[in-house]
Amino acid sequence: MILTIGIEAIGWIAALLILAAYGLLSAGRLRAQDPAYQWMNVIGALGILLNSGWNGAVPSAALNLVWMAFGVAALWRIRSKSSSTSAT
Repeated sequence: MILTIGIEAIGWIAALLILAAYGLLSAGRLRAQDPAYQWMNVIGALGILLNSGWNGAVPSAALNLVWMAFGVAALWRIRSKSSSTSAT
C-alpha cells in the first residue's frame, strides 16, 4: 500500500512538473533551449513513465518514454552547443 501511494505521488508530482515547465515556457519565463526546461520535462516524463508502467497504462508509458528521449536529446544538443561555443 505504501508503495502504491508513493507511485501515485510520483505521478502527480511529475504531472505538475511538466505542467509547470509548459506554463513557464508559455509565460516566457523559460526558453526551450534552457536546460531547466528540458530537465523539468525529462524528470516529469520519467515520473509519469513509472506511474504509467505501474498502472499498466502502456500507451502513456510509451509516450513518456519518447518525451523523455526528446528531452535528453535536447539536453545533449544544448551541452554540445555550449561546449563548442566555449572552445572557440
